[in-house]
Amino acid sequence: MSDKKIELAVLDMAGTTVADGGLVLRAFEEAATAAGIPPEGTEREGARQYVIDTMGQSKIVVFRALLGDEDRAQLANRAFEAAYDEFAATAVAPIPGAAEAITALRAAGVKVALTTGFSRATQDKLLNALGWNDIADLTLSPADAGRGRPYPDMVLTALLRLGIDAVDQVAVLGDTASDIATGLAAGARIVAGTLTGAHDEQQLRAAGATHVVPSITEFAQLLLAERG
Repeated sequence: MSDKKIELAVLDMAGTTVADGGLVLRAFEEAATAAGIPPEGTEREGARQYVIDTMGQSKIVVFRALLGDEDRAQLANRAFEAAYDEFAATAVAPIPGAAEAITALRAAGVKVALTTGFSRATQDKLLNALGWNDIADLTLSPADAGRGRPYPDMVLTALLRLGIDAVDQVAVLGDTASDIATGLAAGARIVAGTLTGAHDEQQLRAAGATHVVPSITEFAQLLLAERG
């Protein structure tokens, strides 16, 4: 265990800092229909389960895996983002305590990066809807970093852009197994799961989470306690 303090918190958005009321699955249903997946039956059920299992990953990557055809995947991704953007305009809200936790971390000297599996355009719409354009030191989508989750690119890009000296000064928080995989691949010292989103404690621990917390509030308390 390093004796260095955490200097960077990399936080997922939907399910971790942002409550979207299950909009991902609602938007997926629109996308699946647009891509020609039958509305009922084993193909639709299997696709829906795959989306749940891979929650947090870049959506275009998920659609490529599901559909096996680039044109259909791009069509599904466009339909997904259009539906999510429409729903999110009125349905998203901060996870209780999220804004306060982010503010407290930054006030204590911890830099904060917000990451997502959505496109940059969708991420910007979420930030605008929440009034969060200046809440973090950095916001990243997969396209900003190279690859999305479960790859380490967004965490490592945040480290580089924010001038953090080493991966053992980084903590990651997310609500899915993909978030945990990303943090572990990046070498972050703390890779925590939160119970406010898609996956439960068993799934998060099975993915290798170093900590499981009820919400971002307890995650922030963990990092702040380390700083004394």
